[in-house]
Amino acid sequence: MKLAVLAALFGSAAAFAPAQTGKTTTALNAFESELGAQPPLGFFDPLGLLDDADQERFDRLRYVEIKHGRIAQLAFLGNIITRAGVHLPGNIDYAGNSFDSFPNGWAAISGPDAISGSGLGQIVAFVGFLELFVMKDVTGEGEFVGDFRNGFIDFGWDKFDEETKLKKRAIELNNGRAAMMGILGLMVHEKLGGELPIVGPM
Repeated sequence: MKLAVLAALFGSAAAFAPAQTGKTTTALNAFESELGAQPPLGFFDPLGLLDDADQERFDRLRYVEIKHGRIAQLAFLGNIITRAGVHLPGNIDYAGNSFDSFPNGWAAISGPDAISGSGLGQIVAFVGFLELFVMKDVTGEGEFVGDFRNGFIDFGWDKFDEETKLKKRAIELNNGRAAMMGILGLMVHEKLGGELPIVGPM
């Protein structure tokens, strides 16, 4: 009993101790003005990945965030479109299996009706090729982390002023973050089963 009272006293005394200011404050001050630290959350690093981080570490994490966001946007949109019944025309293999003959979502790559192992291997090899040779700043001309134009693809980017460029980059970040949550939600719902509005049966 005495031990419990003593622990309670120490616990309540800790409430009046001065707040610890340290590395998280330093990280906040260093990166709170970076692109992506925007309302409503502002600078958001709950796992402390940027504690004592330098600009190189921040740029690496931003590169990974942008890449995963772009992949998630493609995954989410692909999931929604195929569940709506839109598939590529023609056959996926020489055996005459059409694209729409395979199920949607995880079932397309894992399960009794999934594509073959060699087909999955080709997809993985293609993604690896893109990762190693295409989806990176090959020429060193990138204006910012994640700029993979390589002096070739532009779509009028150079005609925008700096404010518009920052706005468009912020939109891409937000869309990527939303898509990462969206595809995670679709994957969870697919395992749970049932039906979602717009998406349909899982």
